[in-house]
Amino acid sequence: MKISKRRFSIALAAAALVAAGGAAQAQTALDDIMKSKEIKIAIPTDFPPYGFVGTDLKPQGLDIEMANYIAGKLGVKVELLSVTSANRIPYLQTRKADLVISTLGKNPDREKVIDFTAAYSPFFIAVFGPKTLAVKSPADMAGKSISVTRGSVDDMELTKVAPPTTELRRFEDNNSTVSAFVAGQTQLVATSAQVAGNMMAKNPQLGTEYKFVLKDSPNFIGVGKGEDKLRLKVNEILADAKKNGDIDKMAMKWLGRPAGDLPN
Repeated sequence: MKISKRRFSIALAAAALVAAGGAAQAQTALDDIMKSKEIKIAIPTDFPPYGFVGTDLKPQGLDIEMANYIAGKLGVKVELLSVTSANRIPYLQTRKADLVISTLGKNPDREKVIDFTAAYSPFFIAVFGPKTLAVKSPADMAGKSISVTRGSVDDMELTKVAPPTTELRRFEDNNSTVSAFVAGQTQLVATSAQVAGNMMAKNPQLGTEYKFVLKDSPNFIGVGKGEDKLRLKVNEILADAKKNGDIDKMAMKWLGRPAGDLPN
């Protein structure tokens, strides 16, 4: 019994040392970035208008601009790493990336494995339509036709606010919803900023613009678990960008609307 207790005590001591070492290591990201003069940021390249490959074959979009902005404020070079929804969090966990700026929403499950900065941009569902059509609020949809994907969050939020005389035309998937609007079968479309951004990029002749929000879900920057020094530094940069209007400018440029009030 004494031997077992002694072994148990040794095991606990070893575990404590490992934990202490992990905690020390976990706080090195910002120092490593400043020492190497380079930051590695994971970004999307298949999710316009947040991140996509331009005609010059270079990544562009709101998330890419934010990545470059943060690197610039830190005074370091940036290495952009293209990620998918599935591997963006593992990139942080394996230290392949220092930050993830990839339309990342915050939820309890994710908070168990990574940390988050303050929000840097909105991700929203909205009503979109041509600039020639005066629509600024749900009431303005009265008597107008609008396409939406059946059973989606878009559909649920739109149904809550649409006047009784609005013609809701429901389709089975996003492609059909967008196609109906592009073909002129409906005057408006209700969809996510991502789907609308892709649609507007492919059909500039339509003169489509953002009209009003149906639901907001802000994006946060992912940081390695325990990397408080880096997280707080990025939060400082974001706070300044909110105050001086840079975050609103980015949102206007890529999303067609100001970022507005974003959670810290």
